[in-house]
Amino acid sequence: MISTHILDTHLGKPAAQVAIKLFSEAGTLLGEALTNTDGRVTDFGLTEFKAGAYSLEFATSAYFQGLGLDTFFPKAVIHFYVKDASQHFHIPLLISPFAYSTYRGS
Repeated sequence: MISTHILDTHLGKPAAQVAIKLFSEAGTLLGEALTNTDGRVTDFGLTEFKAGAYSLEFATSAYFQGLGLDTFFPKAVIHFYVKDASQHFHIPLLISPFAYSTYRGS
């Protein structure tokens, strides 16, 4: 299972209504969702989850435009590798208009 959440560190609150796409290593779109009011996506609707490389693409530009803010990064893309598909992979994103960071959450 793959989940994520976004915290807007500029405003100090979750980033709601951000479009996120999940891709396979080959670039195949596997799922997409919008963050909820708590900045979370708990399910990308995967019918199969297996070991391999994945990426999450976060539409940060549209989010900041909606707030009337300029941003340096039009999107944030996080590449990660799953060795054991029986585990839960939570990939948080911390954003501001001119920086972002991530880590493997729990």
